[in-house]
Amino acid sequence: MEKHLLRYIWNHTRPQQLWVLAIVLISMIPYFLAFDLPKQIINGPIQGEGFEMAAATRPFLAFQFTIPLTQWSFGFEGFELNRLATLMALSGVFLLLVIVNGLFKFYINTYKGRLGERLLRRIRYELVDRLLRFPPSTMRQIRGAEVSSMVKDEVEPFGGFTGDAFVQPAMLGGQAIAALTFILLQNLWLGLIAAFMVAIQVGIIPKMRRRLIDLGRQRQITARHLAGKVGEIVEGMDTIHSYDTSNYERADISDRLGQIFQIRYDLYRWKFIVKFVNNFLSQLTPFLFYSIGGYFALRGTLDVGQLVAVINAYKDLPGPLKELIDWDQARQDVQVKYEQVREQFEPGVLIAPTLHALAHDVPDHTPSPLAALNLTIVDGSGAHIAENVTLKIEPGELVAMIDNAGIGAEATAEAFGRITWPASGRVMLGEVDLLELPEAVTGRQVSYASADSYFFHGTLKDNLLYGLKHAPAVQENSADEPKHKKLRRRWKMSEAERAGNTTHDPSVDWIDRRSTSVSEGGEDDVKQSVLRALDAVQLTADVMELALHSYLDPAEHEELTGRVVEMRFALREELASQGLGNLVSYFDFSAYNTEATVRENLLFAATRQSAELDMELAEGEYVFEVLKTANLFDLFYDMGLSIAENLSEIFQGLPPEHPLFQQLEHITTDDIAFYEQLLKRKRSRRDFKPSEDDRRAVVKLSLYYIEPRYRFGVLTAEIMNQIVATRDIFYANLPASLRSRIERYDPHKYMGSATLRENILFGKLSQRNADAPTKIRNVAGKLLREMGLYESFIGIGLDYDMGASGRRLTLVQRHKLSLARALVRRSNYYIFNKPLPGLDRRAQEEIVKNVLHFLAQQDNNPSVAWVLSNTALSRLFHRVIVFDKGSVAEDDSFEALDTKSGIFKSLVA
Repeated sequence: MEKHLLRYIWNHTRPQQLWVLAIVLISMIPYFLAFDLPKQIINGPIQGEGFEMAAATRPFLAFQFTIPLTQWSFGFEGFELNRLATLMALSGVFLLLVIVNGLFKFYINTYKGRLGERLLRRIRYELVDRLLRFPPSTMRQIRGAEVSSMVKDEVEPFGGFTGDAFVQPAMLGGQAIAALTFILLQNLWLGLIAAFMVAIQVGIIPKMRRRLIDLGRQRQITARHLAGKVGEIVEGMDTIHSYDTSNYERADISDRLGQIFQIRYDLYRWKFIVKFVNNFLSQLTPFLFYSIGGYFALRGTLDVGQLVAVINAYKDLPGPLKELIDWDQARQDVQVKYEQVREQFEPGVLIAPTLHALAHDVPDHTPSPLAALNLTIVDGSGAHIAENVTLKIEPGELVAMIDNAGIGAEATAEAFGRITWPASGRVMLGEVDLLELPEAVTGRQVSYASADSYFFHGTLKDNLLYGLKHAPAVQENSADEPKHKKLRRRWKMSEAERAGNTTHDPSVDWIDRRSTSVSEGGEDDVKQSVLRALDAVQLTADVMELALHSYLDPAEHEELTGRVVEMRFALREELASQGLGNLVSYFDFSAYNTEATVRENLLFAATRQSAELDMELAEGEYVFEVLKTANLFDLFYDMGLSIAENLSEIFQGLPPEHPLFQQLEHITTDDIAFYEQLLKRKRSRRDFKPSEDDRRAVVKLSLYYIEPRYRFGVLTAEIMNQIVATRDIFYANLPASLRSRIERYDPHKYMGSATLRENILFGKLSQRNADAPTKIRNVAGKLLREMGLYESFIGIGLDYDMGASGRRLTLVQRHKLSLARALVRRSNYYIFNKPLPGLDRRAQEEIVKNVLHFLAQQDNNPSVAWVLSNTALSRLFHRVIVFDKGSVAEDDSFEALDTKSGIFKSLVA
C-alpha cells in the first residue's frame, strides 16, 4: 500500500480531481465579482455617484476588450439606466451571483462526496482483500474485533477527506486569495494588515494543533483496544460466567474507559484553547479595520463604500482561512490513521493475488500423491510441533493418523489442508508445492474438516453448500428483465469497477453443481449430495427435529401446508388402523382434551410462545373477567385449594433440588411455599378472607392442572363441560391485542402460530403411554416418505438459522455439520483432523464407517487422511501412521502394526 494517503488518493482519483479543480478555478470568477458589487451599489445608486442630475443615467453591463498585441477590440455599450433602475439591476446581479456561487458549491460538494465514498469503498475492499491474503500465522495474531473496527470505523474519515484532499485547499485558498487581493486593491494598508493577521493564524494555529493530533492518535488506539476487548468478552462469555470473572472484566473495561476519558478530556481542553486563540485573532482584525479604516475614512483617503467593501470582503476571509487550517489538521490526522491501518494490513508476506484468481471451470488436475517432505511446523511460541515429517498418501489410499505424544498428526493434517504453513520442508501435490498452487485447485481438490471449523451466520443449507461456491454461474441476460433493473445492475457494476471492487454479483447462483459428491448428471445432484452427507454423519434426525420445531407461514408455503393438513388426517387414520389411536388426544371444539391444561382447553388455540403473551393469557385481567362471567372463578378457586393441599402434602419436607419438582410445569418451589402459607392462614382463622391477588393465585394453579398427570380427581366431567361451554364466551369479546396473536384450532386449517409438529399431531400425546413419542415418530416417518414430504421437511430444517458461529446448534451438531460440509463436495483428497471429538466411541465408529463407505461410492477414488481420536478405528484404514513427539514413529498397515510390539500396540491395547 502507498505510504502517504494523499498519494494514494491522487493515484486512484487523478482524472476526477483534475476535473473538479477546473470547476473550482472557474467558480473563482463569480466569487471575485461578488466582492466588488456592494461597493458599486453603495457608491453608485445609493450615494448618488454618477447620478448628480435628477434625470441622469449610466450605462449598465458596458464593457470594452482589446486583444493583447493586436489592434482588434470588441465591446458592448450597455443599457442606459436611471438611478433606481441601476440599483435594481445591480441588486439583481448580486442575487444572480449568489445563486451561481451556490450552484457551484452544490456541484463541487456533491462531486466531492461521490468521489470520497467511492474511494472509501475502494480502500475498505482493498483491506478485506488483503485480509483474505494474510498467511495463517498472521491471522492467528490479529484480533477480529480490532480489525473489523478498523475496516468499519477507522477508515471512515478517509472518505470525507478524499473529496477535500486537493479541492478544498484549491477552493479555500482561492477564496482567501480573492478576498485578500480585493482588500489590497481597495487599500494597501488594510490589505497588509489582513495579510499579516492571516500569516499569524496560518503560522500559529497548525503548530498548536499538533498536540490535538497526538491525542487523537492515542484515542484511536485505546478505542480500538476497547473494541477488541469487548469482542473478547462476547466470544468468551461462557468462560467468564463459568469462572466468576465478570467483575474482573468490569474492572478492566472501567479502566480502559478511564484511559479514554482522560485522553478525550485533554483533547477537549486543548481543542478549546486552540479555538480561543483562533477566534481572538479572527476578531482582532475587524478591530483594526474599524479603527484604522475609520481613521482613513475620516481623513478622506478611503471612502465609505471602500471601507464597507473591505469589511464585507474580510467577513469571507476568516471562514475559508479557518477551514483551510482545519483541512491541514484533518490531513495530518487522516495520515496518522492511514499509517496505523497500513501497519496493521502490511504483514511480512501476502498470498499472491494470482493464487486467488477466480476460475469458472474446474482446473485440470491429474490425481497425484499428497506428500510431506521434511516437514517442520512450529507453533506461536516457536516450539516444533512437527519435525522432519516425510510421508506420502497415494490416490485412493485410506490413511489413519494417530498421535501418541504431542500433536504432530494434527499439525501435519493442518499443513495438508493449508491451514498451517510449514516453517521448513514442503507439502507436495504431485510435483508441485501445495502453497504454489492456486486455491482454485487446492480449494476444490482438497477438503479439510476439523472440530474447529467455522460456520458463518446463516442457515444450515448456506453452510453445507458453502464449499461449492467457487465462482458465479455464467447467466444470460433475460429479455424479460425490466429495464430499470437492467439499468440498476449496470450502474452497480460500473460503480464497483470505478471503486476497484469486484463486479461479481453475490446474489446470483454460485453453486458449482459439477463439484458435488453425488455426480449422476441429474438436476438433483446437489440435493442428493446433501441428503446422503447428512445420513452419513447421522445428522438427518437433528435436521428433521429442527424442521418439526419450525413455524411456517401458510401464505408463503401454501402447497406444503395444505399437504401437512392432509398428513394430519392420514396420520390419524394410520394410528387408528394399527390400534394406536389412544396415543393422541385430538383437539375437538366440542370436547374437553384431558391431556391439555385447563387454560389450554379454555383458550383452545395455538399461540406463538412468548413470556409476555403467556403471562397475559394466564394472569391477564381479561381471563379472570371471562371466568367470573362464566361462573367459573369461584369453582376454580375451590379446585385450586384442593390442588394446593395435595401439592403441600406431597412436597412437604422435600428439598428444592428433589427430582419431584422437575415434574411440575409453571409451578416453582416458591409457589408451593406461598400456597402452604395460604392454607395455614385459612385453617388458623375462621374469618379468613383471602385478598383478590390470593384468589387469583389459587385460580392460576387450577389453570395449569392436567388430570392424567397429577391425578388429584378434582376435575369432574361437569367442570369439563362448563369449560368447553365457556370457549365461545372467551372469544366473544377477545381484545384486539390478543386476537391477532391467537389462532383457534381448526382441523381443516394449517395454523401458522403452531409448530410443524403440532400441526401434524393436532392433539396432545397421552400421559399414560411412555412410548407414545417413539411409536408416533416411527409411524409418522414412514408416512412422510410415502406421501413424498420427507425431502420438503428436510428442506425446512435446512433453512434453520444457525446464529453467529453456529451457536444455535449443539457442539456435537456443529462437529457433524463440519464433516457433512466436506462430504457434500467431490474432492480427490479428504483431510479429517479429529472432526468428532465429542462423540462416544460407538457413534464415532458408525460415522467413520458411513463416511468411508460414502466416499468409496464416488467415481474419483479419493484419498482420505483421518486423524483419529479413537485409536481402535484404525482397523478401518489401509494404513496407519503413528506420530510421537511430532515425528513419524510407525507407518504400516493395521495388521502389520497390530502384530508388532511398539507404540501402536500399546495404544490399541
